[in-house]
Amino acid sequence: MTVFLVLIVIILFAVAIWQMSKIYALSKGSSAEDTQDVANGKDNRINAKLMVMFMVFLYFLMFYCFWHYSKFYLPEASSAHGGKYDNLMFISIALIMVVQVITQFLLHFFSYKYKGEKGKRALFYADNDKLEFIWTIIPVIVLAGLIIYGLFTWSDIMNFEEDEDALVVELYAQRFNWKARYAGEDNILGDANVRFIEGVNQLGIDPSDADGKDDVVTQELHLPVGRQVIFKLRSQDVLHSAYMPHFRAQMNVVPGMITQFSFTPTVTTEEIRETEYMQDKMRTIQEIRKEKSKELVAAGEPALDSYDEFDYYLLCNKICGASHYNMQMKIIVESQEDYEAWLETQKTFEASIAQQ
Repeated sequence: MTVFLVLIVIILFAVAIWQMSKIYALSKGSSAEDTQDVANGKDNRINAKLMVMFMVFLYFLMFYCFWHYSKFYLPEASSAHGGKYDNLMFISIALIMVVQVITQFLLHFFSYKYKGEKGKRALFYADNDKLEFIWTIIPVIVLAGLIIYGLFTWSDIMNFEEDEDALVVELYAQRFNWKARYAGEDNILGDANVRFIEGVNQLGIDPSDADGKDDVVTQELHLPVGRQVIFKLRSQDVLHSAYMPHFRAQMNVVPGMITQFSFTPTVTTEEIRETEYMQDKMRTIQEIRKEKSKELVAAGEPALDSYDEFDYYLLCNKICGASHYNMQMKIIVESQEDYEAWLETQKTFEASIAQQ
């Protein structure tokens, strides 16, 4: 990569020197000897054809990228609001692509059609109020419609109504890991403050607050499918960002304040593992890891651990330090019955304090 960057710098430096020499030559004025540098009919025809060839290449590259890199798209959203999010994104992409295809065609086509020819003079067009109105009002209408649609979508996602049986979960960020705190049977999170952090009380839960006694702190995030989850987010140290890509959810975690986000999981971990998309993705990952393990073993290093099943993950989407890449927590979406069975096996905050 370093060699590649050095080559780019050298090439750009050479181009800059070349351009400067052309500017210097132009500043000396023209003479009879310089007429050979003026483009003739042949030069114009060649450049016109090159413009058409570049347009074809540009379109080919565009469609190839869409086809080749489509495998990196996320699967269908695993949350109730995810469809709205994806629709907004694909509408934006479609509008951008339509404009891009039309404008690139016009740019290159006119460059070919109106190439320089002997005896042809360009028409000087001072202004045209009708054309200027058209190419101004159309983008205004399109962008206004897109922005209004986006605002309504954002409002539907962010200004949520709390269901009666909504699950309240706190996501606590600290370099470089996540912890989850469940509100317990009363579904009310106890007060917390960093001043109470001591021993097993790593989230700073207020021991004197009765609402916090039945809270449950875990290293793994379990969510019941089909039930609204309200996340309360806190950070112990720096700015983090709770990112759950498969649920189309992301929210900054800011020190000194509580932010929140809500969504309803719609696809369990077992269900997404059975999808054709995910099975194909896992086969590809296993092949890559198998080849990497061969290289590691050949170099005398241990092979990679097996990775046979897909799991949802909570990631940090802010560069929060040296181990930012490893700040993640497994998310398991399961039935309400399995969730309740798992929760019963977890210790409450009161039990953890008593044990300490």
